[in-house]
Amino acid sequence: MADLRMKSVRVQNLIFEKSIPGRIGSNVPKADTPEVDLKEALGATRKELHLPEVGELEVMRHFVNLSHLTYGIETGFYPLGSCTMKYNPRINEVTASLSGFKNIHPMQPESTVPGALEVLMSVYEILSEITGFDEITMQPVAGAHGEMTCLMLIKAYHESRGEGDKRKIVLIPDSAHGTNPASAARCGYDVKTIPTDKEGNTDLAALEAALDDTVAAFMVTNPSTLGLFEPNITKVCELVHSVGGQVFCDGANMNAMVGTTRPGDHGFDCMHLNLHKTFSTPHGGGGPGCGAIGLQSHLESYLPAPALKRKDGKAYFDHNRPHTIGRVSSFYGQFLMAVRALTYLLAYGKEYMADISRYSVLNANYVQALLKDVLPAAHPRPCMHECVLTAKKYKEHGVRALDISKRLIDYGFHPPTNYFPLIVPECLMIEPTETEAKQTLDAFCHALIKICEEAVSNPDILHDAPTTQIVGRLDEAKAVKMLDVAWKPKQETANV
Repeated sequence: MADLRMKSVRVQNLIFEKSIPGRIGSNVPKADTPEVDLKEALGATRKELHLPEVGELEVMRHFVNLSHLTYGIETGFYPLGSCTMKYNPRINEVTASLSGFKNIHPMQPESTVPGALEVLMSVYEILSEITGFDEITMQPVAGAHGEMTCLMLIKAYHESRGEGDKRKIVLIPDSAHGTNPASAARCGYDVKTIPTDKEGNTDLAALEAALDDTVAAFMVTNPSTLGLFEPNITKVCELVHSVGGQVFCDGANMNAMVGTTRPGDHGFDCMHLNLHKTFSTPHGGGGPGCGAIGLQSHLESYLPAPALKRKDGKAYFDHNRPHTIGRVSSFYGQFLMAVRALTYLLAYGKEYMADISRYSVLNANYVQALLKDVLPAAHPRPCMHECVLTAKKYKEHGVRALDISKRLIDYGFHPPTNYFPLIVPECLMIEPTETEAKQTLDAFCHALIKICEEAVSNPDILHDAPTTQIVGRLDEAKAVKMLDVAWKPKQETANV
């Protein structure tokens, strides 16, 4: 059984509090340029700037200790649902650091970087085979950016058919990611919501009732944010196409389908992919994103320019795009993300690609099964890559999903996603990904089971959590609206 003893709090003083006047952190050569008056240049003297004066050893220890307080995928399990926070293999960083990749410049003539173009084209071709789409571009630099680019393509398609003025509606499920309605609105569309039925699927009757020739597109996540595969997805696409609309697939949950099934075969017209989710490139603060998109051939002429093509075996950029929607980012997207993704794709190869989805689905169902008695699934059926659970039964003890998540921190685990999707009361969304071992999942689930027991026997311990960290429970409203993390010197009333 995992050791669930609580860690003791270790106080970490600020670097300013460690400052002692006269301490020197480094020796620099005597200036060989004219001296600058700091008061004149910065409006303050060095003393007035309140810069810390700390020795080199203390600086090193300070920041190493701070690094130990940082939680990341390299230090522990990251169960955030919908985000696919899986491990980024170190080999990806090795290939992205090769001088032939990292030292090239996007303004070099194309003739000088055939290897880089071949890397991009290789990723395009592999993603095309994985997704079932005719075309790929990696010019969008984030998932939401990819969504918006797909809607721009759809808009250009309708305008080319003389239907741009009347097709003003985008339909979106009530379980959708918040970026979906935002992307639609950004492209000038009005948004209408389609409800989810009691089984967790798209309500087909409601969808059919909402369809007419004013509908430009239906944006649907598959598997959905409820962690469920949409069994009627082909029917959904057929219904939308019957009124001339297009169907966009939010590919945030592609981790559940890699190598097993292809969205392009389901009837989708386009989709976005998160290389930083599904294909192991860094996520969030770890590096720039890549919101690759896939599309069917009828949208090809509207691709962002330049479009990467292959002719006579060689990759090249096609700048002659009279119907393009134009650039959606500088240059050609995040090139080193493509290098990392290609490394990952080649490491699995065609033979083992399906292991990504099979093990991520297996892990999620294992977690759902272990927790079913304390945190039942919102929809009790096999899930895909993530399970969506509800803690609503603990409300009678004054405990909410947030309290459970805060208590998890005391047990040494990062919390899962809370309160999303919004249609599930007291929601906890857990995505273990394929990279986590059974032992890790056992320890995580055992901690949650213990916490649920505490929620009944001693709910106050959850209300106070976390109590073992440098920072305790924050007032989240004030943290958003009145955040103040700047150090302020004490009033100089005495020499200390």
